Formats: sequence, structure tokens, C-alpha cells
Amino acid sequence: MKKLVIYNHGKDSIPWGEKTVQFAEVAKSYGYAFESPDYREHSDPDKRVEQLLAMALSGYDEVVLIGSSMGAYVATAASESIKPKGLFLLAPAFYLSGYRQTEFTPTAEDIRVFHGWQDDIVPPENAFRFCRKYRVRLNLYDTDHRMLSAMPQLVDEFSRFLAGFGG
Repeated sequence: MKKLVIYNHGKDSIPWGEKTVQFAEVAKSYGYAFESPDYREHSDPDKRVEQLLAMALSGYDEVVLIGSSMGAYVATAASESIKPKGLFLLAPAFYLSGYRQTEFTPTAEDIRVFHGWQDDIVPPENAFRFCRKYRVRLNLYDTDHRMLSAMPQLVDEFSRFLAGFGG
């Protein structure tokens, strides 16, 4: 069985930052291939969705999408077409001006959302609104938008998330 995790980085982030490397280690320990597309040439989130949808994914039996901030928007919007096994969303940039999509049909067997109480870029209320509407588990941490101080917990959560798919 060929399995893939795709990490979708945020607006001002890079494809292989601190978070990406840690999640890649977890994914590989569960037998997943790992990719992190470089979205830096597109500041428009919907262009990033198009870029993700253009990836050749037909050779994989199982796909899991991780997204951070704008990348969470990208993963969620693309999930409607990709139909991943899981969506793992960090500080999702939902309901912000300049983002075309405000209604989603998140399609995944399991969806988890993580947000920081101290996030001053994307209000935690936005994550709550999404989670309430789609009945998704919301996990809040005492951290900022980048969520780096919560990485040990997020790595543990991601490990349990993948283990839930039969590891």
C-alpha cells in the first residue's frame, strides 16, 4: 500500500521549516512518503489549491494532508477533490478577507484542528466557527500563530492521528 503525507506550508513560510521536518519524521515512521510543495511563488491561496490539485496522486492508496495557516485553507479546499484519509490542520486561515472560499466540504475520514489561544494573525474564533459547523475536534494550546512552542504535543497528536489509520 502506497501512502503519502503532504505538508502545505503557510503564506510566509517555507516548504521545509521546523514543523515540516518533525512531521516528516513521524510520517516516515508509519511508512508514509512525505512531500512538501513549494508554494512561495503564489501568494494567492486559491492558486496554491490549484498547485496542490495538479500533483500526481493517483499512484497512492492513501493520502493525508497537513496544513499550517494558509496551508490549512489549501488542504481543506483541495480535500473536496483529493478525498484524503485525514486532514491535520494547524492555525487554519479560514474566514479571512482575500480568501475566496468561505464554505467548505471538508472530505476526510478524520479531521483535526489545532490553534493557539494567543494567535494574533488568525483569531481562534475562526477555527471554532469551522469546527462547530463541521463537527470537528478542536484542540487549543497556549501558543501563538506559529505554534512552535506546542510542537512536542503536535508531533504526539500527529503520531496518534496516523496510528488511527492502522499505522
